[in-house]
Amino acid sequence: MSPQAYAAELALGVERHRERIDGLISAHAIDWALERMPVVDRALARMATYELGWSPDVPTSVVISEAVELAKAYSTDESSGFVNGLLAAIAGELRPGEDKLGARP
Repeated sequence: MSPQAYAAELALGVERHRERIDGLISAHAIDWALERMPVVDRALARMATYELGWSPDVPTSVVISEAVELAKAYSTDESSGFVNGLLAAIAGELRPGEDKLGARP
């Protein structure tokens, strides 16, 4: 799939599942209201949560590490740690039985 097609799939998937995605983020973002998160963090969390929940062919480690790298490059100094912890918690719910690297016991 071309990068443009995948980007379109991500955007449409996030929109299609937005209520569930936002619910997962809100449930795991301890002490952070969704609307108060930095915009970049919120967008990365939504895209990565979509991939974790609806793109099983993308390994967990890839989803999390790409989101963390984007947070490092485009958001606040604290964002990479926040995004990493948030997505690890969401992955634990959406991909039970996998460790952060995507391996099954």
